[in-house]
Amino acid sequence: MITIYHNPRCSKSRQTLDILQSANVELNIVLYLETPIDKPTLSSLLAKLNMAPKELIRRSESEFKDNHLGEKDVTEAQLIDAMIKYPKLIERPIVVSGERAVIGRPPENVREIM
Repeated sequence: MITIYHNPRCSKSRQTLDILQSANVELNIVLYLETPIDKPTLSSLLAKLNMAPKELIRRSESEFKDNHLGEKDVTEAQLIDAMIKYPKLIERPIVVSGERAVIGRPPENVREIM
């Protein structure tokens, strides 16, 4: 089973989903803007991605700038809390297979875990 944390409005997320669907893999689609990710799930995703919160956060979003999340004194816990409160701050799409995960940027990255 492969899980994709998907935003249908994102072209890279749609392209990644297309690759997965074309491969006929068993798929769980999580629309994370409608069903927000909780803290334990986000922590697990970060571990599977082998990323720090600052690597998973979208810096171009207004919520990033409005909440001064780029300041040097912002902690990892604060970044995680911000991604939970504002899920569109999470880089997308995230694709998970077992204990491995990748970001679908570029979409072809998903082939690493299929």
